Amino acid sequence: MDHLLSWIIWLPVIGMGVIAFIPRDKSSLIKQAAALVSGIQLLLAIYLWSVFDASNGNLQFMERAEWIPSFNITYILGVDGLSLPMVFLMALIGFIGIFVSWNITNAVKGYFSLFLLLNTGVMGVFLALDFFLFYIFWEVMLLPMYFLIGMWGGPQREYAAIKFFLYTLAGSVLMLIAILALYFTCGNTFDMLLLMERAPVALDGMLWWGMSAIKVIWVLLFIGFAIKVPVFPFHTWLPLAHVEAPTAISVILAGVLLKLGVYGMLRINYTMLPDGVFWFAGALAVLGLINVIWGAMCALAQKDLKKLVAYSSVNHMGYTLLGMAAVIAASEMNGSNLISAQAGVGGAVFQMFNHGTISAMLFILVGVIYDRAHHRDIEGFGGLATQMPIYTAFVAIAFFAGLGLPGFSGFVSEAMIFIGAFPVFRTVVIISTLGILLNAAYFLWAFQRMFFGPANEKYNEIPEINRREVLTLLPLAIITLILGVYPRPFLDLIASTLNVLIESVVMYGGLAQGF
Repeated sequence: MDHLLSWIIWLPVIGMGVIAFIPRDKSSLIKQAAALVSGIQLLLAIYLWSVFDASNGNLQFMERAEWIPSFNITYILGVDGLSLPMVFLMALIGFIGIFVSWNITNAVKGYFSLFLLLNTGVMGVFLALDFFLFYIFWEVMLLPMYFLIGMWGGPQREYAAIKFFLYTLAGSVLMLIAILALYFTCGNTFDMLLLMERAPVALDGMLWWGMSAIKVIWVLLFIGFAIKVPVFPFHTWLPLAHVEAPTAISVILAGVLLKLGVYGMLRINYTMLPDGVFWFAGALAVLGLINVIWGAMCALAQKDLKKLVAYSSVNHMGYTLLGMAAVIAASEMNGSNLISAQAGVGGAVFQMFNHGTISAMLFILVGVIYDRAHHRDIEGFGGLATQMPIYTAFVAIAFFAGLGLPGFSGFVSEAMIFIGAFPVFRTVVIISTLGILLNAAYFLWAFQRMFFGPANEKYNEIPEINRREVLTLLPLAIITLILGVYPRPFLDLIASTLNVLIESVVMYGGLAQGF
């Protein structure tokens, strides 16, 4: 299919145009139109996966067109083993999110139009290969998220929306400075492929204010992406945004938007500034450790189920940072060290995908119980297992997957991360394994308080999970279980691309001590 990537990106905008002509009082038709567009996009993403050549680690299905020639700004798209899983994840969760949003009754037309616009922004970030285009899509995400939280969220929605907007915009400003620096020092181009070739050479030995330009640009980009992950101490916007956001927006936020930061680091920092990878790897591992322990301890202290799940995201994204830092194991390029780097970075990418499916399940399940009880107080339930056995089974799957139990996908990715990082960050890995114990503590304690013990009489007649809600959870649960038992299809998909990435980092980053 010609221009397949463009269709995946811009189809939701076409859907917005269709919705614009549907009368406001036809809310069912608006929802059906949004579902149809998202369903077609998901089918295109599945088709893209089916025709993608996993043995080729380079970018595929490239699209290129002149956009603003006077500034060398080009419309460039491409997909590889790093971006394809994220494209599929966004298409899947975007489709599911439409049905999670089925109960929306206020300003339905505006809600689903903004939801589709958010979809386009996210897809654009994953597929753009021109830095200017990448930045445009990155900023496009801000607008719909601000309004989706601020208009359809909880009691503190305005404050949560403003805090999210300001944090993300602050990171965007730092990213813009870095983009301009790369543009003017690398031959006035925004083409990421050219920047990957030119930046390591053009910035070699360059000093700004007595500091290495590579270090300055690396930190600017890192902070911009770290806010989105979020990395401690830039994480404080996340719990409030999750708590106040509508369920479907929490699903998108945790399932996909947090992955944009890690994706940005791997796509940009690692390929354009490989010297910075070696310089910053130790700090990255320590920050990952802090995320793991701090996020788990904060989750353990929560009584609000949605806050608990939100802090669990801080915890689980910490593992991805630790896995990314393991790339320096390949610096000597001998067999065992190369395997460690492959395991660490591969585990980080796998963890991105796994956390996307698991956290999406968790937030959907939080929304199910909130719709019935109108509160999320963990201690306000009790004995739900007898009243809602099907719901209890899905929560058990999501909780056990979240705590990294063998047989679920999260275990595989976390094990790969530990295997990859152990040879180079032994102490950090040993301490970070405490996160597994803390994960089990907060998930199992919450499960015990909600589902076991004496039943709360207020919920004797609480309705069981319905068919629509089951259908939103089922594909996510199936993926989590299948990849927990047989992860090879996913790992084969990303292997060649990550080998190219690791070789690029090692090739250009070998002089890390000299800059």
